[in-house]
Amino acid sequence: MLRDYGGTGRPVVVVPSLINPPFIVDLTRQKSLLRWLAAQGHHVWLVDWGTPNAAARAMDLGDHVTQLLLPLIAKLPEPPVLIGYCLGGTIAAAAACLTPVAGLAMIAAPWHFSGFDAVARSRIAALWAAAKPACTAMGMVPMEVLQSGFWQLDPGRTIAKYEAFAAMPPGSADARSFVALEDWANAGAPLPYAAAAQMFEGLFADDITGTGQWLVDGTPIALHRLACPCIDFVSLHDRIVPAASAAGFTDRHELAAGHVGMIVGSGAQAQLWSPLNDWISRVSGAR
Repeated sequence: MLRDYGGTGRPVVVVPSLINPPFIVDLTRQKSLLRWLAAQGHHVWLVDWGTPNAAARAMDLGDHVTQLLLPLIAKLPEPPVLIGYCLGGTIAAAAACLTPVAGLAMIAAPWHFSGFDAVARSRIAALWAAAKPACTAMGMVPMEVLQSGFWQLDPGRTIAKYEAFAAMPPGSADARSFVALEDWANAGAPLPYAAAAQMFEGLFADDITGTGQWLVDGTPIALHRLACPCIDFVSLHDRIVPAASAAGFTDRHELAAGHVGMIVGSGAQAQLWSPLNDWISRVSGAR
């Protein structure tokens, strides 16, 4: 579904990742990219992917574009500006190749999966090899499988953040923010088996996006097909989606923040929200 955050003007559709719930962009009323953008005068919508049922096990990433995202976009009164975060940016780029949009912003979104270093891709391949038999039987990939992969990126950091939480005064603003963020990070619906398999085998293993081999309903998905203004928001400090994996648009805004910190961190408004707002205003006014 599309969740309406209000505002006026051309629709701005935010496409979150399939991994973790969508509310990272609306974490709390004090830390909400969506509410802030709506207050700046944009009509903001959020894609909520929902919870897949058993019939969804065969839906790959392309099906999420054609069967879910494109029909939602078609219901809007005019072509929207698409804002995709993480894997949502990869999906949004495919949608922008297949239907007219007013602009495409990819935030910490991977496209050239060969940009992940060899060690990271090897760990991801090993994780999938271990989890695949059980996931095949279930027809879904539980969030716990993906979460264990995130922990492996930096186990020491995972421990350190809980040590820091132990030192926070109970009920303090910092403690409440930590709990809200951890609730998000440890939640999320399972991924349909076909989508997860394509992510592990097609994207990470074979880099079908970066090499131009991704087909959606028989149509090649390639960035040179994009006929709208495009921008990359790329963090040079992102441990989850390295800068080398970005789409490589000419219009590129670099940040010094982490993968999640760029959305909800103390410097998020200055580093991401305001530049994103300025870009949306420019492309929304281009009729």
